[in-house]
Amino acid sequence: MQKRSASSEWPTLPLAAIGEGRRSVELLPVTKNSVIGALLVQNLALIYAWAGEKDLAFEQLAIAASIPGHLSYGALGPLARRPSF
Repeated sequence: MQKRSASSEWPTLPLAAIGEGRRSVELLPVTKNSVIGALLVQNLALIYAWAGEKDLAFEQLAIAASIPGHLSYGALGPLARRPSF
């Protein structure tokens, strides 16, 4: 059995993370659980940002900002350089 290196898996990791993040938001939307659902939307925004999908990250942030609660900007470093941030 051949072992795969972490560097060979890197191109697929962002896509897998995006898929998992989207699925979590689908399984527990804000309409079912306003607290955890809102956190999942924020997490999906972070996943998009880390994967380089900044426009999609901003879409999720707009959704998260419209939900009452707290939104932490501390982990959003990849987006901070954008003028729209």
